[in-house]
Amino acid sequence: MRTGDFDPQENDDLVDVDLYASTEPQVTIPVYKRNQAPEGLATRRQLRAMGLSIRGLEVVAEVETRGPKNGLLYEIAKAKPVRPMTLAQEFALDRAMAARQTCPECRRRFYGCLKTSLGICLECHDGTPVHRSSYINAPADPKAA
Repeated sequence: MRTGDFDPQENDDLVDVDLYASTEPQVTIPVYKRNQAPEGLATRRQLRAMGLSIRGLEVVAEVETRGPKNGLLYEIAKAKPVRPMTLAQEFALDRAMAARQTCPECRRRFYGCLKTSLGICLECHDGTPVHRSSYINAPADPKAA
């Protein structure tokens, strides 16, 4: 073997490096059984029900659930109030909901969303009568003008 050629038995200073490994230390968080989480911790949905947001919060623990994923727990004391919705956001949300609740054929807006499999209300689909209390506004009558 020539000088300068690689010989693995002679070079003991080589290190195997994983380029994709995290450089931060692995931190483990506590996992609690269902309904066993300590006071002061809440899930995202529980925080939202209290009018609080998880923005800027870090996960402090997990709670076991029936499903494949565990629920993440956040500190209630560090949670911030939910920002109020602007008028533009409220208007956009109302337009989106109106699109889901309005029958394209009879133009009635229902209180609930229409079935996406049908795309129209039941009365327009198969003639099933719709009760007056199930929709918000009556269709505009073109003959009334």
